[in-house]
Amino acid sequence: MWSCKKYGRRVTMLMGGLAFCIGTILVASAYNIGQLVVGRLVLGVGVGFATQATPLYLSEMAPYNLRGAYGILFQLAVTVGILVAQLINYGTQHIYPWGWRLSLALAGVPGLILFLGALVLPDTPNSLIQRGKLEQGEAILKRVRGVEDVTVELEDIVDAVNVARTVVNPWTTIIRRRYWPQLTICVLIPTFQQWVGINAIIFYAPQLFQTTGSDANAALLSSVITGVVMVVCTVVAIVLVDRFGRKFLFIFGGMQMVICEFIVGALIASTLGSSGMGSMSTPEANATIAFICIYISGFGWSWGPLGWLVPSEIQPLETRAAGTG
Repeated sequence: MWSCKKYGRRVTMLMGGLAFCIGTILVASAYNIGQLVVGRLVLGVGVGFATQATPLYLSEMAPYNLRGAYGILFQLAVTVGILVAQLINYGTQHIYPWGWRLSLALAGVPGLILFLGALVLPDTPNSLIQRGKLEQGEAILKRVRGVEDVTVELEDIVDAVNVARTVVNPWTTIIRRRYWPQLTICVLIPTFQQWVGINAIIFYAPQLFQTTGSDANAALLSSVITGVVMVVCTVVAIVLVDRFGRKFLFIFGGMQMVICEFIVGALIASTLGSSGMGSMSTPEANATIAFICIYISGFGWSWGPLGWLVPSEIQPLETRAAGTG
C-alpha cells in the first residue's frame, strides 16, 4: 500500500516482478530446506506487491464502461498461470532428478514478464496526479483514452486527488464511520473468496482425484482439466460482468458452488466414509469429478474474479491503496 501511494502502481509492479525473479532463482537452486523456505518467502513478497498494484492499475487505466472486464483480466492471468503450472507439473513429473527444479524455475517466466512489462508501461493518471505530476497524468489519460478532450474525467481525478491529499494516513482514515461500508465490503469479499474452499480444490486436486480411484498420472491430468475449466469460465465472467452486474454473478455463482460442495461431500461421505478407506465405483468417481469441475466453473465466473475487482472499484482514491491492501 505504501509503495503504491508513494512510488506509484508501475513501480510497485516492477518490485513485484523483481521479487518473483529473485525468489525463483532461490527456490530453483535450493540446496537445502532453509534456502527453499527463504525463496518461498521472497516469492510471497512478490505476490504481495503484484496483488496490491495490478488490480489497481487495471481499474484505473480502464474506461468506465469496460472497467469490469479489464479488472477481471487480472484473475484471467492468475487462472492461466495455474493452468500452465499444472501442465508443467504434469510434464516434468517423470524427469529425474531435476524435474522439480525445472518446474520451479519456469515459474520465473511470468515474473520476468511482469518486470519487463512494468519497465515499458506508463503509470496510471490517478497515480501520477496524486504525486503532483498533473501534465504527465493528463498526457497519459489522453493516450489511453485515444481522445484529446479528457476534461471531465481529468477534473474528476483532480477532485479525488485533492480529497486524498487531505488524508495523512489512509489506514486511520478508512476506519472512520463514513468509510465503513467500503471497508466492510473490502474485508468480507476477499475473506469469503478464500473461505469458499477453492484453495483446497486447486492445491489438492491431484490427491482429491486419487481418492476417486485415479492413479497419480490420471489425477494430475484431471487437475489440468480443472485448470482449463477455470480459464474458460473466467473468460465467461469478462463477457458477463458489465452486462449483468457484479451482484448477479456473486449470487448465482455462489449458489452453484454451494450446491456442488454439498453434492461432492455427500458422494465422498457415502462411498469413502469418515475414515476415507472405502472405494468409489466408476459412475460415482465420474460424478464427483464432474461436480468438482462445475464447482470450479462457478468460482471462475463469479467469486474468483470479483474478489479482486470489487474492492479495487468500491474505494475512493483517498483510501484505495489501503482498501485493496
